[in-house]
Amino acid sequence: MSTLAEKILGAAAGEYVDRKVDRAYVHDGTGVLTLEAWKSMGASGLCDPSRLSVIFDHIVPANTGLTAMLQHELREFAASSFMHFSDIGSGICHQCMSEGIVLPGEVVVGADSHSCTLGAFGAFATGVGATDMAAIWMTGETWFRVPATIGIHLTGKLSGAAEAKDCALAYVNQLGMDGATYQALEFIGEGAGHCSIDERLVLCNLAVETGAKAGMFYADHVTAEYLRRFGAAAAEQVPEPCDYMQEITVDLADVVPLVALPPRVDTVKPVHDIAGLPIDQVFVGTCTNGRFSDLARFACIVKGNRVAVRTIVVPASRAVLAEAIRTGVLADIVEAGCVIGTPGCGPCLGTHAGVLGMGEVCLSTANRNFRNRMGVGAEIYLASVATAGASALEGEITEPEVP
Repeated sequence: MSTLAEKILGAAAGEYVDRKVDRAYVHDGTGVLTLEAWKSMGASGLCDPSRLSVIFDHIVPANTGLTAMLQHELREFAASSFMHFSDIGSGICHQCMSEGIVLPGEVVVGADSHSCTLGAFGAFATGVGATDMAAIWMTGETWFRVPATIGIHLTGKLSGAAEAKDCALAYVNQLGMDGATYQALEFIGEGAGHCSIDERLVLCNLAVETGAKAGMFYADHVTAEYLRRFGAAAAEQVPEPCDYMQEITVDLADVVPLVALPPRVDTVKPVHDIAGLPIDQVFVGTCTNGRFSDLARFACIVKGNRVAVRTIVVPASRAVLAEAIRTGVLADIVEAGCVIGTPGCGPCLGTHAGVLGMGEVCLSTANRNFRNRMGVGAEIYLASVATAGASALEGEITEPEVP
């Protein structure tokens, strides 16, 4: 029997296949490089613009004149070529693609390493470089070596103050930052069925932090119900008995609030072990934790209080921002003293909108805490939204209370 990756790619692990790409997307950073590569290949057209998207999210609004010029060129090309184009404020590419676009069973390729996020829908979603993406623009296809799969059995349900982000940090800690290199992570078991789509997106998002090619859930009634809200139909996928390269088990009931210590995502400790560490900034957002459910949870924690350190909250998309406004969540966050950023990546990649100073410490809900990522000489601790909320109020890393 086949794993989900083998089913979608149509071959056994280790085999090489050429596959039509159902959806391909770039952002303002990789899109500039893809356009350059596409031109250098002597291309004269696009294979199927209806399957291609350009989504501005990484450095928006533009931080320099050069950035603005490069974005202008890409913007003009996208408009003239009839690609799907999402301009400033639309949101993070992975989030935009998750809002009723990606469907189960599809092959999805993004020019960004966290494209694996979209495996939450039962798709084979992965990241590629600009040259590979330029070839996809030309041919509509690409090649893969079908990855072997690690089965991650999820049992039980999350409890206490633990969140999906804590579970993600737990499995990254267990596998290590190169423990799943060029493999697929398949989240299975009764615990997987208890996860919401937002939680599945978080768990798949961090797959690449183990070196994995993809992170995947089987599409089920939860998937179908979510996509139905966008007017999209989805066929459910039934797991089969199959041979995994490796299997690990995570009991969701045992997961506690965790924090990843700089500069590695897999160096993880319980929050209470480092509670009291002073911080200079809290950042809530990114393709990991910038969805409406995240903002609503954060608002519940800070409502009626004032944050003790500068706190930047960036919605993952315009739709998330609109819902936060409609429900009053945004007002609660602003009244607590937080700053709201343009929907997109914000300070995650360290180019603007919250870059850290030398020696400063940030508690972030993002997915990477590599040295100098958000500012030269700064340190990033990764944690859940609940931990971010509790820490923002205290001005130091703080274990969240059970809701």
